[in-house]
Amino acid sequence: MNFLISDTFTGSLGRLTGDEQKAVKITVFDLQSNPANPGLNFHKLDRARDRKFWSVRVNLDLRLIVHRSDGSLLVCFVGRHDDAYTWAERRKLERHPHTGAAQFVEVRETVKEIEIPRYVEVETPTPEAEPKPALFLELADEELLQYGVPEEWFEDVRAADEDRLLGICDHLPAEAAEALLQLATGNTPVVTAPVGVEEDPFSHPDAQRRFRVVENLDQLELALDFPWEKWTVFLHPEQRNVVEREFQGPARVAGSAGTGKTIVALHRARHLARQHPEARVLVTTFALPLARRLRTQLRRLVGQESDLLDRVAVHDVNELGLKLYEEMFGTPLLAQDSMIRTLLKRSSSEAPDHKFSDRFLESEWHVVVDDWQLHSWEAYRDVPRLGRKKRLGEKQRELLWGIFESVQKKLRSEGLVTMPMIYSALEEHLRSGDSAPYDFAVIDEAQDVNVSQLRFFSALAGSQPNGLFFAGDMGQRIFQTPFSWKSLGVDVRGRSHTLKINYRTSHQIRRQADRLLPPGISDVDGNDQDRRGTVSVFNGPEPAIQVFDSEEAECASIAKWIEQRIEEGCLPHEMAIFVRSQDQVERARLAADQAGYPISIPEAGQDPEPDKVAVMQMHLAKGLEFKSVIVAACDDEILPLESRLLTATEESDLKEVYETERQLLYVACTRARDHLLVTGVKPASVFLDDMSAELR
Repeated sequence: MNFLISDTFTGSLGRLTGDEQKAVKITVFDLQSNPANPGLNFHKLDRARDRKFWSVRVNLDLRLIVHRSDGSLLVCFVGRHDDAYTWAERRKLERHPHTGAAQFVEVRETVKEIEIPRYVEVETPTPEAEPKPALFLELADEELLQYGVPEEWFEDVRAADEDRLLGICDHLPAEAAEALLQLATGNTPVVTAPVGVEEDPFSHPDAQRRFRVVENLDQLELALDFPWEKWTVFLHPEQRNVVEREFQGPARVAGSAGTGKTIVALHRARHLARQHPEARVLVTTFALPLARRLRTQLRRLVGQESDLLDRVAVHDVNELGLKLYEEMFGTPLLAQDSMIRTLLKRSSSEAPDHKFSDRFLESEWHVVVDDWQLHSWEAYRDVPRLGRKKRLGEKQRELLWGIFESVQKKLRSEGLVTMPMIYSALEEHLRSGDSAPYDFAVIDEAQDVNVSQLRFFSALAGSQPNGLFFAGDMGQRIFQTPFSWKSLGVDVRGRSHTLKINYRTSHQIRRQADRLLPPGISDVDGNDQDRRGTVSVFNGPEPAIQVFDSEEAECASIAKWIEQRIEEGCLPHEMAIFVRSQDQVERARLAADQAGYPISIPEAGQDPEPDKVAVMQMHLAKGLEFKSVIVAACDDEILPLESRLLTATEESDLKEVYETERQLLYVACTRARDHLLVTGVKPASVFLDDMSAELR
């Protein structure tokens, strides 16, 4: 007999307290070990439409809902007695007549008694206003079936207009809801091939996104220990296709925030390790906190496959560079940024005729000279300086090169290296023919990979099939100036896929945040990332954007908002306040203190503390997720940050600053799952006007 768990069960388990979860786990372990155990208290549900639903007692209050048949035992839901029974009475497990996929179907007669929540504010139409047209009136039965819509929902789907669509989608199987949302946004859904009548309905790709076969106690323990990580297990068919595809060169998966790029990257690493039993697989990202989270997620995903864990290494990219350099050349003496800054000032003081600011010199050194590893006047003279807005004539470059060459000589004389020098040495070593330390590399947050790092990755595994796999979002680029990947031997054209299903962020929050970015973004090589057609799999309340007359008023409103979320069941560690820079941290702290809850202020390289509200700078938001998020202090001259605007020497530089600051706000807002509050004090950031504007 197959033993399965459903994503509806893992979701409901995650809403219980720690002690309640322990009790549930004991019962589920007993179920898998011996479903016929007389100690298990099975109770037939008399009011359930599906006669195979049973209740299993966990304790005096909690009940498991299981679906029991001759061939399988499926754990479906857990909750308080009445909640669990109500859940079962409103659903039935069916094999879809067209796709063949197993799916939960909400009983239509019962749903009619439920008021469908309307999170989207809709103006009451005047008597003269024409009713909005039905979106799917012309869809034939065969079309609805191929999208996975249950037959009893045909009438409601055909009658749905744009105001009712989201409410109806809340009650449909995921594949049906996603297909309808894509049709409504002008896109063509991908239809998954049906499985035969004789085949297992749980084997269909649509079923695999919500039902997991658990083969042993070790797998079950892993699934129960991390119930909130359901998207690490239940892959969407679109994601699975990318994970398992064979690529003849470097490949990239893109997508807006919350579309599961990191999960695809982790599954890709596991897939490569499974397909190549002797291979060594690298998973890397640009920051230490992100690498730590990837390690944790990989352990949860791989579980008891210890051989895979031994062969899949997870590193922050700089940690990786230093580790490999030490193994190949010995411990490096790393020049700190403060030392580079001092050397640049000293060298520039010896060239009094120049008129370049210290900020420009430092930026030109890091972004052009050091990152591209330019070691001669000719190389600097001819470099195209892609991504650099300030134009330089030959005489200006010659003057600048004298400053930079002096810094390079000083570094060599002291035996010091920079991180780009480390990557350059590793690249040269790999291209000399020595064996590479890894056979495959999976790079997360790839939009912030720099030139020297990409050259290293190209030398590491860029020439072999499936060698390089990148995951990233051009709309979340906040650290790296754009440059041509193709010019460095990493060409992902024709092997780039954009994910369109958002799992992390509600429809309302995603829609609001998307107003900050253009509908389509292209990189230097002409690869397009189209954000249009992205849909979220769940609804929530509209985000709030509030502008106040004073910081005191903002503080009081934030405190009240925090108290409301806590009253609704949100825990302190499920909440975060993001601000633009260190100067606004105290402002956020005062708001949390007024609400009466403890806070943590993680620094770079640290994770938020448990049971505390996190107060963080926006650039530390990458890779994080919270149920409720406040983005505070969005004032004029704070966002975009005035000190960054002052570094812009011409209009094109100013445009680049505005673009990255806008993307930084987008990153912070999209950390929210269910609730988002964005605040500022008059005069507020111009970005808040963009977020409040009508959809483009």
